[in-house]
Amino acid sequence: MWFKNLIFYRFTKPVKWNSEELEEKLSEKRFRGCNSQDISSYGWVPPLGRHGDMLTHTTGDFVMICARKEEKILPASVIKDALEEKIETIEQEEQREVFSKEKKALKDDITMELLPRAFTKHQKTFAYVDTKEGWLVVDASSFKKAEELTSCLRECLGSLPIINPSLKNPPSASMTQWLSENPAVPAPFILGDECDLREPGDEGGQINVRRQTLITEEIQAHLEGGMQVSKLSLQWDEAQTFVLSDDLTVRKLKFSEVIQDQLDEVEAETAAEQFDADFAVMSLSLRKLINDLVETLGGLTEATAEP
Repeated sequence: MWFKNLIFYRFTKPVKWNSEELEEKLSEKRFRGCNSQDISSYGWVPPLGRHGDMLTHTTGDFVMICARKEEKILPASVIKDALEEKIETIEQEEQREVFSKEKKALKDDITMELLPRAFTKHQKTFAYVDTKEGWLVVDASSFKKAEELTSCLRECLGSLPIINPSLKNPPSASMTQWLSENPAVPAPFILGDECDLREPGDEGGQINVRRQTLITEEIQAHLEGGMQVSKLSLQWDEAQTFVLSDDLTVRKLKFSEVIQDQLDEVEAETAAEQFDADFAVMSLSLRKLINDLVETLGGLTEATAEP
């Protein structure tokens, strides 16, 4: 359940539904596994896993949800080999050529024939709604994965008024300034030991720096030459370390011993109580992190400042 990545969206309207209403809406798309002819399946599962049946888990102002995706693994090479064998058989037995339209139909038939025997893979995506601050936070490393969840949530709710946060200062500009004007990283943030530098333009070069001091003459020279920071590792309030990208995604999120110390004070007797404690500590900490990060990056534009 502990998030490793963050993609967060801003609600453009106040969250008016409660957890009971959300539970009812999500139940319409409770996860069901793939049928024999399905390539994939997507739906909601209990965040507590086998320890609960509710599709929502509420702690204070936070509501946790979890989506599950099941996909059939059917390699293109397997379909290609089966198709070529089928075409060869037809051409030999019927003494005729198989043209593109028939090939497509044969490919579809072969795919349907092979699907029931295909292996499957599963993937869960956790997210939570901060109903007080107006954030939807998804544990995803790519926007494609996050948007699968938001699309499913929108389908259940009928509408989902969220947008990607619009900041007054682009993250890349702020991160470049932090490295150029050391020590310019505002508290409670501290520079880490990882960054990516990129030249402007789609064809620009890129330099990846790992496990090194970031304030060096070499890096300064690249910045003075026009390169910009596209990724930067940071530590926040001694509680988390992470890598911030210029698209405002947070990756490689790790929680420190400070967070573990807070959990050690909780005496949980069941798995559900432990989940609740973990969620409470994590969500409150991430609320502060997101708010500090947005403020440090110059704040939200007026259009997205208030949900």
